[in-house]
Amino acid sequence: MRLLRDIAKHKAIYFMILPMVLYYIIFKYVPMYGSIIAFQDFRVAKGIGGSDWAGLKHFIAFFDSVYFFRVLKNTLLISLYNLVFGFPVPILFAILLNEIRNRLFKSVVQTVSYLPHFISLVVICGLIISFTSRDGVINSLIAFFGGERSALLGDPANFRTIYVISQIWQEMGWSSIIYLAALSGINPEIYEAAKVDGAGRFRQIWSITLPSLVPVITILLILRIGGMMEVGFEKIILLYNPNTYETADVISSFVYRKGLAEGAEYSFTTAVGLFQAVINFILLIGANTFSRRLSDNRLW
Repeated sequence: MRLLRDIAKHKAIYFMILPMVLYYIIFKYVPMYGSIIAFQDFRVAKGIGGSDWAGLKHFIAFFDSVYFFRVLKNTLLISLYNLVFGFPVPILFAILLNEIRNRLFKSVVQTVSYLPHFISLVVICGLIISFTSRDGVINSLIAFFGGERSALLGDPANFRTIYVISQIWQEMGWSSIIYLAALSGINPEIYEAAKVDGAGRFRQIWSITLPSLVPVITILLILRIGGMMEVGFEKIILLYNPNTYETADVISSFVYRKGLAEGAEYSFTTAVGLFQAVINFILLIGANTFSRRLSDNRLW
């Protein structure tokens, strides 16, 4: 077979990718078998093979739940805000860094921007809670300009804004790395030719830099749209409280509460998670199809 011949010829390369292949098989594909409990009244003592079949009971229960529209709306809105406001920021940041000619200053800015990504999420959320408390920095600034102090995170109207802004701050530097890598691959002679033709800095960015980033931007945008239903529960549960459930409770945090905090409703929460995965899959297929019709940039 052609594959076996290729493996024999490139043993070292296949050996290098083997751990990653095993990782995805063991931790991604094998656990998919457990999704069957979404269609069962799963009991740990009986196991997957012995639990009673329930059909679409848990899906219907979720759709009929008073929380369905709330968690769906919050998940989509937070993801949409992250997409609209958070996705362009690393691109702009990478372009600005690329225009800096002082290497020392550029390195310092990059290092400082990367740091929030590596700080523990618990520490990050602790800082956010501290900054937004009544005696925090933000309230001190508001009071300085004549405003009134308030518990910003205790107000449901503020939660999404605080979450999105903190998310941008946390991931902006790290997300810009791939764009910086793409920018480093642009032939400098193209910029030199543009200068000879009289193109200024902004014209070079518009006519050379941005078009060179389009393939990378398209692929990452497709992947981001394919994950619209995924808002990590860790940061949500560290920041929200019962007063802000109205705007903060998302599908992942709802699954966490129902599956672990409030009771072991494994079948119900698996059904919710499966619903989330199916919607993500549909969004991914749709985004890739749309991109394929508009341009040559696509995942497949």
